[in-house]
Amino acid sequence: MPDAPEPLAPEITYDDFRKVDIRVGTILVAEPYPEARRPAYKLSVDFGPGIGVKRSSAQITTRYTLDELPGRQVAAVVNFPKKQIGKFMSEVLVLGFPDENGEVVLITPSRAVPNGGRLY
Repeated sequence: MPDAPEPLAPEITYDDFRKVDIRVGTILVAEPYPEARRPAYKLSVDFGPGIGVKRSSAQITTRYTLDELPGRQVAAVVNFPKKQIGKFMSEVLVLGFPDENGEVVLITPSRAVPNGGRLY
């Protein structure tokens, strides 16, 4: 059973929200990441001409197979600094919500949208 929901974060302004750059991209490649401490995949995500292809490590192995990820659009934070995860350099944070068991469910648009579009 998952933990209780997190309490609401402190109130922020719209300008605070705009500091987090969340964009949509399409997963091009999903690869196994057996060296990760927790089960994860390595993803290459295309965010369009302005941002390009970025890489991310995602702990989504319980709910998704490698074969079903390419072609799927996802939301990601694209303006965090790069983060070393084991031997892998993650460039973006792919976003999701926890399911009833605490496993990640990816955030995807309900319809196809152009890569690189910003969340607002």
